[in-house]
Amino acid sequence: MKPLDTLPVHLVLASSSAYRKELLSRLHLPFDVAVPDIDESPLPGESPSATALRLAREKAAAVAARLPGSVVIGSDQVATLDDQQIGKPGNHANALRQLQQMRGRRVVFHTALCVWDGRAADPAKAAQVQDIQTTVTFRDLPDTELDAYLRIEQPYDCAGSAKNEGLGIAILERIDSSDPTALTGLPLIALTGMLRQIGVPFFGLA
Repeated sequence: MKPLDTLPVHLVLASSSAYRKELLSRLHLPFDVAVPDIDESPLPGESPSATALRLAREKAAAVAARLPGSVVIGSDQVATLDDQQIGKPGNHANALRQLQQMRGRRVVFHTALCVWDGRAADPAKAAQVQDIQTTVTFRDLPDTELDAYLRIEQPYDCAGSAKNEGLGIAILERIDSSDPTALTGLPLIALTGMLRQIGVPFFGLA
């Protein structure tokens, strides 16, 4: 029998996010996409970090159950202000309220990552999980600028109502993180470390 690190790897991104798909494609690894079907609501009394970690793991586990033997990547992001979770706004009015609350303030984004190795002999050891935290300081901007930004970019599917990879960078003052792609939704430094741990090859080397 071949050792795990020499077996072909079927890599799967457990996400419907176009942002995560674009980020993962930067690694030049072949992968498929499968959308997990889970309830993403936080549990009563659950901390933001615990919510993000649980959901990242549940997303990966749900897809891994459908695609046995695959290496599945799950990720989830929770934004917090004063330890209160900030979700996806969904519409313009909610997004404007979020930005009004966050202007001039520091917001912590918890980007949780799970790599589920469906090839593992012991299912209890299949998952690696990590919470990468990013602290974002928002500029203290007037309502007119915040409203104009939202009408141009319409970031209504993003927690915190700001796409740092797009025009949202203009409403941010500072980003502090050990993993520069974490804020966009998929922390590639942490991910490449996890994939190396389970023998996934890079640079076309097998």
